[in-house]
Amino acid sequence: MEIRAERPGDVARIRSINLAAFTGAAEANLVDALRSDAKPLISLVAEIDREIVAHILFSPVVISSHPEVLAMGLAPMAVIPARQRQGIGSALVEQGVEECRRIGAAAIVVLGHPEFYPRFGFSPASRFGLRCEYAVPNEAFMTMELARGVLTGKDGVVTYHPAFASL
Repeated sequence: MEIRAERPGDVARIRSINLAAFTGAAEANLVDALRSDAKPLISLVAEIDREIVAHILFSPVVISSHPEVLAMGLAPMAVIPARQRQGIGSALVEQGVEECRRIGAAAIVVLGHPEFYPRFGFSPASRFGLRCEYAVPNEAFMTMELARGVLTGKDGVVTYHPAFASL
């Protein structure tokens, strides 16, 4: 398996992966909107035998009390159904975290399965005084500091890119 940055020729395949992994087109449309409007953006694909089988996206989020802090939101992540539960999503998360570090992000947030994301170092965002702009269960909104203590004293509401409003 190779994990690499998205290339211009990957757009149609990434869209088809998101359509296959989710019900409806909301996530596929979100990826398209973020690709054109959100900066910085980390968009990675996983290839097996030269076929793209999964995609992950990280886009900037804003912490209301500290908008100067570069924080990234992990969403969406999609693996074609035939390749799910094979470690591909985990590999994408791990590489994506490293890419977020590389660009100098202070933290990553994710709204996701509380059984899956803690294995990568995510914990409830409420531990840092962070709240999601959406009404979500506390245990499902998680964060990861990319440098120890970087979120200390930075409580507030985390706001996603306006494209997320269409979900």
